Amino acid sequence: MHISWLGQTCIKLQTKNLDKDVTIILDAYKPKTGEFPRSFSPDVALFSSGSENAATLSQDPFVVDSLGEVEVKNVMIYAIPGSEGSVIYKLNGESLNLVHLGRLKKPLDNSEMEKILSPDVLFIPVGGGANYLSAKDAAAMATALEPRVIIPIGYNCDTDPDAAPVSAFVKELGLKPEATEKKVIIKKKDLPQEETKLIVLEKE
Repeated sequence: MHISWLGQTCIKLQTKNLDKDVTIILDAYKPKTGEFPRSFSPDVALFSSGSENAATLSQDPFVVDSLGEVEVKNVMIYAIPGSEGSVIYKLNGESLNLVHLGRLKKPLDNSEMEKILSPDVLFIPVGGGANYLSAKDAAAMATALEPRVIIPIGYNCDTDPDAAPVSAFVKELGLKPEATEKKVIIKKKDLPQEETKLIVLEKE
C-alpha cells in the first residue's frame, strides 16, 4: 500500500487489484490557500464531511460520502459515524486495516472507539483549532486505539496555515517519528509487532 499526504485531511492510497493499480483519495477538499492538485482521477473518492467543496474528480470515480459499507475493487470500505455529522472510514485492502478519522474535532467515546480498535494504520487529525482534534486529545486517542502505525494528518502546512504544527502532537504522543518523506509503502508483513510506529509525512 502506497500512502501519501496532500495536506489537510487528504490522503492518497495506491493499492493493487488483480495486478491493476487502484487509487483511493480521501477528503480531496479544495483549500483556500496553498498548493493543491486542481483535479484528481481516482478510482474511488471518499469524503468525511460530504462532497461539497470537493476538488474536481475526473474519470467518474466511485464516490462515498455517506454511512454504510461497500466493496470496491477488492477493498472493503466501512463508513462509520464520527462527531458532528462527520464520517470515519475503515478500509480493508492488501490484508491491511486502515482507519481515517477525517475531520474529527472531539474525542470518540468508548462505544465509538470499539468499532475501530487496533487498526494497522491510523490517520488522525492533530492540528486543533476549529477543524481538528487538539494535540493532547489526538495523542490520547491514538494511544487508546492501539494502532500499529500512526500517521498524523490535519496539521500546519501551506494549505492549512492556521492548524498547529505536527511537533505539538509528537511531543504529546512521546514517540520519535520515522524520517519524514513524501510517500511511504506499508506492507502487512512489515508492520511492527510489539511497538507502535509514528510516521510523519511531508505534504506531497
